[in-house]
Amino acid sequence: MTTMIEVENLGKRYYLGGQDKYYKTLRESLIRGLKRPFQKLAGICRQENEFWALRNLNFTVDQGEVVGIIGRNGAGKSTLLKLLARITRPTEGRAKLYGRVGSLLEVGTGFHPELTGWENIYLSGNLLGMTRAEVKKKFDEIVDFSGVEPFLETPVKHFSTGMYVRLGFAIAAHLEPEILLVDEVLAVGDMQFQKKCLGKMDEVSKSGRTVLFVSHNMNHIEALCSKAIVLDHSSMREYHRVVDAIHDYFSLMHSQMGERIFTHDNEQSQGRDEDVKLLKVRTVNAQSAKSDSFDQTESFFVEIVYQICQKATPAKAHFTLKSEENSFLFTASFLPENPDDFCLEPGIYCARCEIPGTFLNTGTYRIDVFFRSHQCPHDHFYVSDALAFTITEDLATNPFRVDFAGKIIGLLRPKLEWQNSCCQEQS
Repeated sequence: MTTMIEVENLGKRYYLGGQDKYYKTLRESLIRGLKRPFQKLAGICRQENEFWALRNLNFTVDQGEVVGIIGRNGAGKSTLLKLLARITRPTEGRAKLYGRVGSLLEVGTGFHPELTGWENIYLSGNLLGMTRAEVKKKFDEIVDFSGVEPFLETPVKHFSTGMYVRLGFAIAAHLEPEILLVDEVLAVGDMQFQKKCLGKMDEVSKSGRTVLFVSHNMNHIEALCSKAIVLDHSSMREYHRVVDAIHDYFSLMHSQMGERIFTHDNEQSQGRDEDVKLLKVRTVNAQSAKSDSFDQTESFFVEIVYQICQKATPAKAHFTLKSEENSFLFTASFLPENPDDFCLEPGIYCARCEIPGTFLNTGTYRIDVFFRSHQCPHDHFYVSDALAFTITEDLATNPFRVDFAGKIIGLLRPKLEWQNSCCQEQS
């Protein structure tokens, strides 16, 4: 395998409340010098604290690999791509790239509002590294992909936001470098255009080009990438199985998977009134053992532990289940058989809901928890992303998956009753 990207001890440092030590113009130095006496008179002391956006990154990417880069906001994903694209320089370490580099870091880079659509195709294409001959060769493909052909003679300042973004992505998507850096550009346009963008990226990934792909959409990461890197607090973990990286990412997003305890110091446990407090949310298996991962065929339970504090309160527990893409699957509500049971005396209670096996598809899911009553004009509490858990599947032991090893399409995967019998067609 030919190595296309080689990163050694790469790090980038910034200064909070101050200027970067590397870049100081005469104008900036004069302004800072003039401000300093007035800041001292006003008692303003500005500490220039160091902040490492990235540090000690080491990895290699071979030719033809598509590597997903995931992590929470501020983890350093965009900073890494800017270092690789030579937009900013590293504080320490080095990154070697062997081949022509193309960057899709910001859709619409280089557009001039007074120029027409076709003029901006040439301008933006040149700025992204394409020669005029390459732009001319791909001009018709770019226009067809963007869907803005009727408006090519119109200055882009009159374009809608969607048209602007579609044209920008169409230009960037038709680059043909050996190394492609992509930063969260598939979340553009309407759903139909997003599918077209995803198809184009899939085409790029299968053409043998090396791709580094940043996205918060785990479906896109799983569909396009052969391995992944998880960034967290300037450090990184590298995975050769994308599903492991996604699981780790959601573990970082949720401080506790499988169980989350709410203390009285936690504002979310207090809620909006003093009648009800959330104490604990957890997922348990059939043996009531806490777990954050369940087999697709296994039934498990969501438990909500809460406290009725001051008086008898007519209320009930609810939770909403969400997918990795933040789609709401369903809301489950505790509905007692006796209406009088809605009014609970002070004490600690545990609402327990069973989610049957062969119902959810594989993936990571999140839970919103809330407590509501008909007599209360608002929720007693509402905790978004209170907990997360993962549904897994062992393909080796599943006798029905011998013909297909990929992820089955859909958020739900219920086991439904079928009938299959021989019948004679009547003439």
